[in-house]
Amino acid sequence: MSKPSATALKSAANALHIRNFAHLQDVKLNFGDLTVVVGPQGAGKSLALQWLKIALDGRQVADALRAAGHPADRPDAIIDLIFGSGMSAAWRPGSTSVAFGRSEISLKGVARRGSGSENLFFVPAHRSILIHDGWASPFQKLTSETPAVARLFSQNLFNRFSGNEAKTLFPVEKRLKKEIREKINDAVFHGGTVGIEEDQQHAQRLKLVHGNMHLPFMTWTAGQREFTPLLLGLYHLLPPTQLRKRKDIDWVVIEEPEMGLHPQAITAVMLLVLDLLWRGYRVVLSTHSPHVLAMMWMMQILKKNRARWQLICQAFDVQARPMQAVAEAALTKDYRSFLLEFDDLGQVKSVDISDLDPSSDDDRVAGWGGLTGYSSKFADTVRTAVNESNK
Repeated sequence: MSKPSATALKSAANALHIRNFAHLQDVKLNFGDLTVVVGPQGAGKSLALQWLKIALDGRQVADALRAAGHPADRPDAIIDLIFGSGMSAAWRPGSTSVAFGRSEISLKGVARRGSGSENLFFVPAHRSILIHDGWASPFQKLTSETPAVARLFSQNLFNRFSGNEAKTLFPVEKRLKKEIREKINDAVFHGGTVGIEEDQQHAQRLKLVHGNMHLPFMTWTAGQREFTPLLLGLYHLLPPTQLRKRKDIDWVVIEEPEMGLHPQAITAVMLLVLDLLWRGYRVVLSTHSPHVLAMMWMMQILKKNRARWQLICQAFDVQARPMQAVAEAALTKDYRSFLLEFDDLGQVKSVDISDLDPSSDDDRVAGWGGLTGYSSKFADTVRTAVNESNK
């Protein structure tokens, strides 16, 4: 019998397998350097990615829960504390199993997962609602109704808002490459400056400054409110030094990076994702955006055809030389895509759609997990109408 290849062993070591947790009947995700998870609303993408966080950082999560006064060592309480109140029924003793690589995760063993330091940084979909009246809450101020990943992210924002660098949060030259910073400015802030200012009640609050206008958070556009906490969270991964990455963190999860954003802004976010890959992070995205899958499809084709790195710069409309290292690194990465789909009984299974081949006989692959299927039906309907009118 031949030995498994190094690639196969690496894939197995980074595989998350969930059985019978809530409606996740059989979900297996083999993570690459950049992995995208798609699926209809409520399919359980967030639940699966929260399990990835626990697999890598259970000890860190449990420590934070204990510090906030929660009984994180009780197996009967840990599911509610991690995923939010009411989720304990999702774990069915004797039926539910969760494994990462060859390691099974038990309820008693959750608090022993990882080293205690953060290995995976999680940007949740709830990010904008964590900023109340222009300020983020610390972990202990949020109740157990809020998933632990959202509470940890809110704590990260609270720390940044309270720090010495909070006066100006965007643009910041030492955090982002000039080309990425300009793309974000053009797509999201349009010359505005984001920072912490004192309001009329002498409280510190997040503000967007445009000329003489100092705009409080709730007056911003939906896209600005969604994007800003994402960007500020990712600052945590961009050391303001010559170091490419934080030594302790290897994984990044970003849920629905496209929320509220125009395709121009989504493109800027995906350029930032390529920068994270160049820095050495392994990135996982959940999305409902065909624009994100289109980039994944492009990267598959460029890699397969051994394309020039300059073509990536052309696709993102950035100057080639300053972004050469990022573009070259992007062509060496492993890109994977998975669909979480409901069966006829309302249970969810995963499907590997990494090929993203539009000519595939499998509609799930050809339709990129259902994200392009609806527009295709609209086009088919228009084509039928035109053909009928010409008869």
